[in-house]
Amino acid sequence: MDVVARTGWGVVATIKAPARDVLRFAAHYLEAGAARLHIYLDAPNPEATEHLQQHPRIRVITCGEWYWKRRGKARPTSHRTRQGINATHAYRKAETAWLAHVDVDEFLWSERPLDDLLSEVPADVLKVMVRPIECLSAREGLYKAAISGNAEGDRLIHQIYPEYGSFLKGGFMSHVKGKCIARTGLPDIRFRIHDIRQAGNKTQNKGVLEQADLCHHHSESWEHWRTQFDYRLKQGSYRSELPPNTRQLFGGLSKHELLTAILAEQGEDGLRAFYDEVTAAAPDVFRRLTQHGLVRERPLALDQKLRKHFPEFG
Repeated sequence: MDVVARTGWGVVATIKAPARDVLRFAAHYLEAGAARLHIYLDAPNPEATEHLQQHPRIRVITCGEWYWKRRGKARPTSHRTRQGINATHAYRKAETAWLAHVDVDEFLWSERPLDDLLSEVPADVLKVMVRPIECLSAREGLYKAAISGNAEGDRLIHQIYPEYGSFLKGGFMSHVKGKCIARTGLPDIRFRIHDIRQAGNKTQNKGVLEQADLCHHHSESWEHWRTQFDYRLKQGSYRSELPPNTRQLFGGLSKHELLTAILAEQGEDGLRAFYDEVTAAAPDVFRRLTQHGLVRERPLALDQKLRKHFPEFG
């Protein structure tokens, strides 16, 4: 495969979400300069498809029964497996020099064009990671950075999140791993959720795109978070098979164990208290984050981009 002839960067995502969320996602990446969007709809979404199909930079596939039959396999029960298969499928057809694998609630952001940042990556680097920042509750455009996992960071987490910080890596409700942007045209590449593998092995030649952020809208509001809570607890990012999100020093509870215990012992009020602390809905937590320089302003203006790129929607 000819790597040199490829230019620009693309995005791939497997999405099951309301049409508005799908189109806001697409509009953001069109505005950010993505040369190609590969959107795999995990369930039929005629409203979104109608608009996506009309854009020349978007390739949309509805992953129905016919799609999986054409791929020669039964539809995997795990959405994580489906995401990896679809991302790998897009990678093998990629026309761009780089391909980012993200979720519908993850938005790459940088002050400089991403094309420029990627053009500066050394030629022997196969992938770059983009670190996440996590959105704050009901504070549009504001995010928090993760706290380092060392002794000083442990003390800071305790100070900012006194009740629940010890159970969370970096003080995040979601992942701290970030997402991968892979150089295309390489043989035997398969995507995972946060990384790529080559011939089944971890790829070693990697870097970090320091001037970019992955703005993660894991929880935009209490209502948004509570609506997704049950699914996340059973099958998603809080599921039981995931390892503890902290070192054994602090008790070694996983998020599944922690949240299950809170719900059993304190009910909805307990869940709300957890949410308010960790998302800085509580004013004193937001104040402490600000004091320690952990608040980031990233004005994504998603609704404005939606109106610009899909003016006929709604």
